[in-house]
Amino acid sequence: MDLDPNFDVSEMFAARESQRSAMHTRHLNEQFVRVLKTIGYDVGFQKGQGQYLFDRAGDKYLDLLSGFGVFAIGRNHPALRQALKSVLDADLPNLVQFDVSTLAGILAERLLEYVPYLDKVFFANSGAETVEAAIKFARGATGRPGIVYCGHSFHGLSYGALSLTDDPNFRLGFEPLLPGCTPIPFNDLAALDRTLSSRQVAAFIVEPIQGKGVNMPTDEFLPGALALCRKYGTLLIADEIQTGIGRTGKFLAVEHWNVEPDMVLLAKALSGGHVPVGALLTRKNIFDKIFNQMDRAVVHGSTFAKNDLAMAAGIATLEVIKAENLIEKAARRGAELHMALTRLVPGYELMKEVRGKGLMLGVEFGPPKSLRLKASWNVLETANKGLFCQLITVPLFKDHKILTQVAGHGSHTIKLLPPLVITEEDCNWIARSFDEVIAASHKVPGAIWSLGKTLVDNAVRKSA
Repeated sequence: MDLDPNFDVSEMFAARESQRSAMHTRHLNEQFVRVLKTIGYDVGFQKGQGQYLFDRAGDKYLDLLSGFGVFAIGRNHPALRQALKSVLDADLPNLVQFDVSTLAGILAERLLEYVPYLDKVFFANSGAETVEAAIKFARGATGRPGIVYCGHSFHGLSYGALSLTDDPNFRLGFEPLLPGCTPIPFNDLAALDRTLSSRQVAAFIVEPIQGKGVNMPTDEFLPGALALCRKYGTLLIADEIQTGIGRTGKFLAVEHWNVEPDMVLLAKALSGGHVPVGALLTRKNIFDKIFNQMDRAVVHGSTFAKNDLAMAAGIATLEVIKAENLIEKAARRGAELHMALTRLVPGYELMKEVRGKGLMLGVEFGPPKSLRLKASWNVLETANKGLFCQLITVPLFKDHKILTQVAGHGSHTIKLLPPLVITEEDCNWIARSFDEVIAASHKVPGAIWSLGKTLVDNAVRKSA
């Protein structure tokens, strides 16, 4: 059968869009479809431009998830689209395997310009793959078995990465995991010192700012961790998969604390949102211990890791970030938004604090003091810890057209992770909407607490 000369995937999308939930229920993840319908997020997004999404009714939404940090330069950036088209139009000799990639060389060169104390790059297909590579590199370079990670961490869901992810909801049913992996409390240098003193630890892996909860390090933690790693011969791995590429107002979040790790892990934003890509940046002496002779030249790799579309996406993303000064804009807009949301805290007893850097912000809620609010809060917490935040995120979505979500299982923090291209007007939209929704959450009884009763009923049915 000959291919239809008018074959068009975008037309296929339009023709089958109304069946998306039914297809996913039948062929993919039925439970996720149920989640979307329960919280009213099944609006059928049709288009994405920059920081905005448009549903099947044509309504515009401000995207504060950005695909979990993928769309740092916004959705469907014209420079990125042009870069990908140019690669396809050029008929490049992609993935020859017994050749080296020109575009991979260019992207590696440009990444290392931002991190000049590192020398080599290993490309992968995702953030989780870079974590897996980091585990192998650390063990191979040091000859030690141990990997130390932090409580409340998230490093991915493949087996090695999951072994370093401190979340029982993700680990349940998949254990035993990788041996030799030890957690310590985040911000606890004494615990790190005790653990590293065995001199059996290959690496300490840490998110400079933890994604699950937007947990901030103390000013002493990361510099202190580096000093302890140097003392005991342990490698320091900075997982910048979410915090890197300008997200926090610096190219890397570790720059806020003047720390130079032995390995830096990047992904998410580097892709531009179109072609998955991960990058492990490391020191030459570590790299050379893995690829130490010709018959070990391919001792670790990944079939699609240096494909030309992924490399072009990374190159274009860095070009856009530089040309549009997005790192500086993230710092400025983030500071403005942080201040605007922080101003709300004194007026609302359910608000606890706003924290973060750049455009990675967490808005944390906590138990109230007044009796009426306390009773309602306790009902939600008894049914499902962290459920209160859905009383904020759902009205933000339905009434104010803002897409955001809770920062982890059982969390009382809502995470804001918008594209770095958001405007002053967008920041006003965010602050105004949070103000109105949080004000409504302090009215008992009220529409928001009616939503709470519905969520509690769902949680009770689930547990039953």
